[in-house]
Amino acid sequence: MSLLITNVGSLVTNDPSHGTGPLGLLADAAVVVEGERIAWVGPAASAPAADERFDAAGRALLPGFVDSHAHLVFAGDRTAEFNARMSGQAYTAGGIRTTVAATRAATDAELDANVLRFVTEALRQGTTTVECKSGYGLTVEDEARALRIAAAHTPETTYLGAHVVAPEFADDPAGYVDLVTGAMLDACAPHARWVDVFCERGAFDGDQARAVLTAGAKRGLLPRVHANQLSYGPGVQLAVELGAASADHCTHLTDEDVAALAGSDTVATLLPGAEFSTRAAYPDARRLLDAGATVALSTDCNPGSSFTTSMAFCLAVAVREMGMTPDEAVHAATAGGARALRRTDVGTLAPGARADLLLLDAPSHVHLAYRPGVPLTAAVWRAGVRAV
Repeated sequence: MSLLITNVGSLVTNDPSHGTGPLGLLADAAVVVEGERIAWVGPAASAPAADERFDAAGRALLPGFVDSHAHLVFAGDRTAEFNARMSGQAYTAGGIRTTVAATRAATDAELDANVLRFVTEALRQGTTTVECKSGYGLTVEDEARALRIAAAHTPETTYLGAHVVAPEFADDPAGYVDLVTGAMLDACAPHARWVDVFCERGAFDGDQARAVLTAGAKRGLLPRVHANQLSYGPGVQLAVELGAASADHCTHLTDEDVAALAGSDTVATLLPGAEFSTRAAYPDARRLLDAGATVALSTDCNPGSSFTTSMAFCLAVAVREMGMTPDEAVHAATAGGARALRRTDVGTLAPGARADLLLLDAPSHVHLAYRPGVPLTAAVWRAGVRAV
């Protein structure tokens, strides 16, 4: 079956060969979908016939959002921690370990239901591709089951046993690194595509992070890094050196860090939801873009520091607080995320791409930043199937 989506007021293809500027913008456009793929894009007046027809009524159509950084396998709630932080109170009982305890205690069915809830919530807002990390189990069994559960919902699964040192190893971080690079990796590698590490003071230092990433690479896992979120550190340089697909957060960067990212294939994935939820300084997207780095935007959805599945929200914050233009933010939330996952089949509406489309209840993609907080999703197709 083929589908013609016509009368598109503004079409974002993310392919300059099909339209103007980096977004490949086309006015009065149409798209033809055949099966799971885009078959044709161009002016509505030139569109070929199709089995079915959908009238976009002059609204904007863009690729589905690609959320390349999310932590969805967890249980429990950290409302009290958030409330304390927003009230200016010291809060010492929270943190990742609170979620670890709740996640360990949850059943597989409970964790699966949570992931389904968040993936569905994201889809309703236009996210058609999502990455999902482990990291809230921190035992061999719990990390492996987190990845098994995640893999039922997305192929983009990331082994993050090196999220923080497990509480049982508080006095033996080296022993925990041995576990992460040994028995835990053995159990998790069959269920993961990626390996990640939180390279940060209070988590894992540069040498420990290198050990985790290189061990993962030997098992065929591709590296990505939580880098330079809370302080200046070695994370970005390590990500570039090891050819990581992305360095995520990138809040505290030296000139050398920016130059390294700009001169590499490592994507700088920015997570404004984390800064919004912690009242921290936002990363400087303008600095990275002006240097020539590739930038992605993602939600960092997690129960502690960024409990949102809304890519549109993160996009609007990036425009308001991080120096991005609306065009740059849309590109980062679609094509940028695809680059961070080393995917060429998503994040674009060029022929041959997977038919992941987001129709806005607005005449332009700019409304995503122009009308923050307003639910603008009119329709979503994933792999050619109407999902919303």
